[in-house]
Amino acid sequence: MSLDSHILSLMTFTPLLGAVLILCVPKGRDKAIKWIAAAAAFVPLVFAVRLYGLYDPSLGGVNVESQFQFVEKYSWIPNINVEYFVGADGISVPMILLTALLSFLAVLGSFGIEKKIRGYMSLFLLLETGMMGTFIALDFFLFYVFWEIMLLPMYFLIGVWGGPRKEYAAIKFFLYTLAGSVLMLIVMLALYFNTIDPVTGKHSFSLIHYMNQGTHSAWLKSFDIRILMWLALFIGFAIKVPLFPFHTWLPDAHVEAPTAISVILAGVLLKMGTYGMMRISFPIFPDATVYFAVPMAILGVVNIVYGALCAMAQSDLKKLVAYSSVSHMGFCLLGMAALTPLGMVGASMQMFSHGMITAMLFFLVGVVYDRAHHRQIDGFGGLGVVVPIYTGFVAFAFFASLGLPGLSGFVAEQMVFLGSFGVFRALVIIAALGIILVAAFHLWALQRVFLGPLNQKYASLEEINRLEMFCLTPLGVLVLFVGVWPMSVVNLMSVSLTRLVDLVKAVI
Repeated sequence: MSLDSHILSLMTFTPLLGAVLILCVPKGRDKAIKWIAAAAAFVPLVFAVRLYGLYDPSLGGVNVESQFQFVEKYSWIPNINVEYFVGADGISVPMILLTALLSFLAVLGSFGIEKKIRGYMSLFLLLETGMMGTFIALDFFLFYVFWEIMLLPMYFLIGVWGGPRKEYAAIKFFLYTLAGSVLMLIVMLALYFNTIDPVTGKHSFSLIHYMNQGTHSAWLKSFDIRILMWLALFIGFAIKVPLFPFHTWLPDAHVEAPTAISVILAGVLLKMGTYGMMRISFPIFPDATVYFAVPMAILGVVNIVYGALCAMAQSDLKKLVAYSSVSHMGFCLLGMAALTPLGMVGASMQMFSHGMITAMLFFLVGVVYDRAHHRQIDGFGGLGVVVPIYTGFVAFAFFASLGLPGLSGFVAEQMVFLGSFGVFRALVIIAALGIILVAAFHLWALQRVFLGPLNQKYASLEEINRLEMFCLTPLGVLVLFVGVWPMSVVNLMSVSLTRLVDLVKAVI
């Protein structure tokens, strides 16, 4: 049997194997630990590229399960009918690629960590296993296990290796995320006890069975019950996105987290909220999804405008980028709420594009913080003449984030607008005006930090080094490549997302 048939499991559990190897390395071999971690993160990236080449976006049929490729299905806990059931479709493949790339680059970006490096790298690799598993799980119990696996490593990575207020930020992150997990657990149990596997006649955790309304009990078919369960899931996922008013944990977590952890937090973990809605909420509760479409769109626009206004008010460069993430994730929700194929593709493209762009931004903030030991925007000035290469990277990332044509952010936002305009005209107009605010805070920050008179305190500031450039260049190339040839990603998504829209709209 070829490795390709187990490609999802290999890319998921290779980091976990790396974490175990790191724990076996003798004390004092920090350099060896770093390279083991890099290798353990590089292997999933190789598998992810292989997955991209093997995945056939045109496959699939009327049977929901046939839409997934590279499926592995084994009995795990037979007493309660839990399965190790994984697979990939056009919704998950771009997220797998993004996770593998950012995890590898984040490990390289962590080479400057000197404190308790064994614990840091092993926890990071455990975090990568949790992220990968979440994007491939097709059994709700398995999905929940991987979802929770992410929580503990992130708590310690912030709480031990973070900034001055790391304990506060870590506890706040943990409590918010745990609250969402409890709501998800309640829904999972309700679905389990009210869904019957048509083959075995037992209760089931299979997401595929949940999508088949014929497997639901009479109690679960009650619209009022479905509304409550959809809301519980929505809140759980909205905390992760994060959507207003559940967003307050994000700036604190970003500001205190190490640079590489901020990269993963914004680049991957936020996307798990919108991914969870697409994978679980929308196909299992299509009637409730249609019912809440307008409130979802309104929340998306609130995120866009509110996040941009908050970003404009920040004096800390890292907080500015954190609030810009709140704003940009609003575009995902707006596109999803439209329930059109183009809007849904735009939302997924925004998830992928924003993951790359925000990773660049947090890497770049970390570069200047390592040298200046502060992130206060007004504390700099005129850095462009001292560090021109670094300035060029920042300008590129800022322009990508504000949606410059030719870069991936522009394509994603335009798809959201085009896919949503026919459904929410007034809201789309307001969201489009929000782009002005997004451009304003990026350009204002660029001007205050890099243009104007040089702050002599930084006249000898060190230019970006080769390792930092190595972490940033692949992201910049991909942002440009996807902006010029968006079909390289759109082709992956289109069929799966169109089927998802058809499934939801079938209830209308």
